[in-house]
Amino acid sequence: MKRLAASFVLLLLVALPLRAEIDIAEITTPGGLKAWHVEETSIPFVALELRFRGGASLDAPGKRGAINLMTALLEEGAGDLDARGFAEAREALAASYRFSTGDDGLSISAQFLNENRDQAVALLRKALLEPRFDEDAIERVRAQILAGLKRRETDPDTIAGAAFDELAYDDHPYGSYYGGTVESVTSLTRADILDAFTRAIARDRLYIAAVGDISAEELGALLDGLLGDLPKEGAPMPENVAFGATGGITVLPFDTPQSVARFGHAGVEVGTPEFFPAFILNTIMGGGGFNSRLMTEVREKRGLTYGIRTYLIDSEFSESLIGSVSTVNARMAETIDVVRGEWERMAREGVTAEELETAKIYLTGAYPLRFDGNAPIARILVNMQMQGYPTSYVKTRNAMIEAVTLEEINRVAARLYRSDDLRFVIVGAPEELESDE
Repeated sequence: MKRLAASFVLLLLVALPLRAEIDIAEITTPGGLKAWHVEETSIPFVALELRFRGGASLDAPGKRGAINLMTALLEEGAGDLDARGFAEAREALAASYRFSTGDDGLSISAQFLNENRDQAVALLRKALLEPRFDEDAIERVRAQILAGLKRRETDPDTIAGAAFDELAYDDHPYGSYYGGTVESVTSLTRADILDAFTRAIARDRLYIAAVGDISAEELGALLDGLLGDLPKEGAPMPENVAFGATGGITVLPFDTPQSVARFGHAGVEVGTPEFFPAFILNTIMGGGGFNSRLMTEVREKRGLTYGIRTYLIDSEFSESLIGSVSTVNARMAETIDVVRGEWERMAREGVTAEELETAKIYLTGAYPLRFDGNAPIARILVNMQMQGYPTSYVKTRNAMIEAVTLEEINRVAARLYRSDDLRFVIVGAPEELESDE
């Protein structure tokens, strides 16, 4: 069995070559489920990715963390198998299941060998249709989650992020941590977990991708057997929400020699004409590692921090452009001034032709490296579906980046980078800084 498990891990690593030129087929199962499929017959192995849109954003009012706890319990016993029995059955099949949730989706990643495919899918079906939610399992997993939540309460980065999200999104689900609080998770009952299951897992919000040694016909039968009996509808989706934080500074005192900051403002939606220019701009500003402007100005020239990074985030229900940085208390004020200055310079001057070309080379060259196995490809395909891209996107994405002109990107820079709208949330004891609310 150990040899079989080791062989399975090897398959996960070498399944598909590093390439973005893959043939994606859209299939509809006899039962009406839609999926994206890449057939790769070189190795008898399949990666299956399932994503239920909404995820922890579908928590019932006052029950924050219920869907996260429920998701963690899906492999803690199902049908006639308790938690130990389920784990032993999975190991005997050398199958891999990963259940996770976040603000926008509940994900199930499964990988299995063809020789055990039917049994592996049957076991996964038990988890999806017959979860036990045994009281002893609930308390064990609850204790694990509570330990993590208590650690979050004393982590400056986490505190900064939580305060920033609350300022940006208030009482929308994005305004609070999807895992809940110590208080909310402690109060959850088994009935709450059962309700969370019906809210989150349903066919009307399901996205599917499969990559590996399986034909379209075989996949259709597999998916209908696995998912056909799921509930048709779950809870309604939350409303879209605009980024609500206004420009300024929020300081949360914390006894530490180093302050941490989260900063940002509203972003750009995927699928709009401005998205790819904004995507490239973020790479140049702070998303391109050591080659970014902020790394150059904040780290290399001034030695203010070890690292600073920005992110262009397109969530399911909102968009933002955010960043994070940490530095000693005495130099946080200077760091903020430099960030604001670079934001202003980007809006005023835009980028150079050389910066644009360098960013294009980096982004187009790095893209194929994401396709480094069956499981990563399956995740990419599900992400594409949720963002509304066609199957051809893997072949056209680099061309869309290459097509962005200097004039176009600088026009977007002038609109997107608004230094006056930057909200900084700082946790620590920064010198010469105080909240301006």
